Amino acid sequence: MNRNATFSVQPGRRVLLILAMLLALLTLVWRAVGLQVLDKDFLQTQGQARHLRVVELPAHRGMILDRHNEPLAVSTPVESVWVNPQELESVQEGISTLSRLLSLDRDHVQQQLARNVEREFVYLRRHISPSLAAQVRMLDIPGVYLQKEYKRYYPGGEVTAHVVGFTNIDDVGQEGLELAYGEWLRGEPGAKRVIKDGRRHAVEDVESIRRPHPGKDLVLSIDRRIQYLAYRELKAAMQEHKAQSASAVVLDIETGEVLAMVNQPSYNPNNRQQLQRSKLRNRAVTDVFEPGSTIKPFIVAAALEGGRYAPDTPVDTGPGWLRVGVNTVKDVRDYGKLDVAGVIRKSSNVGITKIALSLPAERIWSLLSDLGFGIQSDSGFPGEASGLLVGYRNWNPIETATLAFGYGISATPLQLARAYAVLGAEGIRRPVSFLRQGAAPRGERVLPARVVRQLMTMLEEVTGPEGTALAARVAGYRVGGKTGTVRKSIAGGYADDRYLAVFAGVAPVTRPRLAMVVMVNEPGNEEYYGGQVAAPVFSRVMSGALRLMAVPPDNYPLLETRNETSGEPA
Repeated sequence: MNRNATFSVQPGRRVLLILAMLLALLTLVWRAVGLQVLDKDFLQTQGQARHLRVVELPAHRGMILDRHNEPLAVSTPVESVWVNPQELESVQEGISTLSRLLSLDRDHVQQQLARNVEREFVYLRRHISPSLAAQVRMLDIPGVYLQKEYKRYYPGGEVTAHVVGFTNIDDVGQEGLELAYGEWLRGEPGAKRVIKDGRRHAVEDVESIRRPHPGKDLVLSIDRRIQYLAYRELKAAMQEHKAQSASAVVLDIETGEVLAMVNQPSYNPNNRQQLQRSKLRNRAVTDVFEPGSTIKPFIVAAALEGGRYAPDTPVDTGPGWLRVGVNTVKDVRDYGKLDVAGVIRKSSNVGITKIALSLPAERIWSLLSDLGFGIQSDSGFPGEASGLLVGYRNWNPIETATLAFGYGISATPLQLARAYAVLGAEGIRRPVSFLRQGAAPRGERVLPARVVRQLMTMLEEVTGPEGTALAARVAGYRVGGKTGTVRKSIAGGYADDRYLAVFAGVAPVTRPRLAMVVMVNEPGNEEYYGGQVAAPVFSRVMSGALRLMAVPPDNYPLLETRNETSGEPA
């Protein structure tokens, strides 16, 4: 009886089981239809919002190269650590471990997370080394992520710092040519759409939205070899003479290119933590000074151009002083009668004053203006100073006199170098450029060639045995130039014990190729004349630069070179 009863209910159970399975199947089918058809758009949107992300693809900044394509600034890939405070806040042990690894104060990190608890992205440390990035990645702490970036590196360090400048941590130019040509150098970042997992790790690339475009390279006129030579010699001179600061500029006369520009003290752009604001500016472009006796050749040029004077025109400088109104202009001693060439050779203040006072003020002003004094050089360098050249209508006799030997006018080392480059180019003024030029730019004539040739002969005598700059001579080459020893301006007048030592010149005389200015601010030893302090730097840098550029010697019958001067304050 029991066996028959059991047998009778089995078909019913079988039907119930089949019905349950059909119901489950229908439920699954209905759910699938809902997911794949009815709710497809909504679910895709929600999924993408949680896992599909657009990430930026960084683009590296263009390189800065010297004229021979040697790198002066390059971008290297690095990684930065960022966190999501909402995820990391709950992982206290992870915060401690990460802080120790990144050499950060744990309390500071904790405070930073608390201040930014509503945000999803906070930088913790930027631009870490690859080995440190690998250690952070191995920790696998929730809420801690790495982002690829680029860091600027400067192979030249201090040597090229003032010209090249530097960028900030976001790769934006802050100083120098990095700032001036920021748009040219800046890359355009790309973007792509990726799928990220629950730990915000990219697991699949979906599509490329925009390809990154690296910045364009910038080729400078700077010759890294000459730049280093000038840096080395200027630094040595500053240390030897215990000076406050110094600048040097080397120009290519044929093209107007800046081949070297250095300053002391300098700084290391690779070490941002040690940057000092007082050392950042390019003094050769931003700082002005009174050029002293280096301005005298241009007064003589104005006199020769007018036709009233010739190189052998006599000028009586006796008795060594001259009254101009209530003021007195003095020489270091009574030179007696000199010719115009002798006024330059001996650097006579009395002689140049007499010449200047005999000329129309407008002629002097016009020539100095045409040479570039009182106006920017249009080099494009950030913060370039224009200097000072007062309008001639406001000159009185003593202002004309003091301007004739370089007081009451101010210029940058670059402006002074450009003026001497005009002499080297036989009276042609060319634009100054920090970029490599494919060909010599067209210039503008500001002085007759005959006047410049006469003046160059006088400037060569300055470096001769009877001149003030014997130490500026270069073995195998004829050199022309002018010394300057300038009293520094202070409140109420000029200091008796603080000087600028200056030398400006060109070489070789027969076919000038390079113009150079050296300015040393406040040499602290007993030697402070331009011929003692600045001229030797000119000689050593010019000697190396001419040979590096394969400029042929002009066979000057050089006398025995001695590092001494005539002892005259010029």
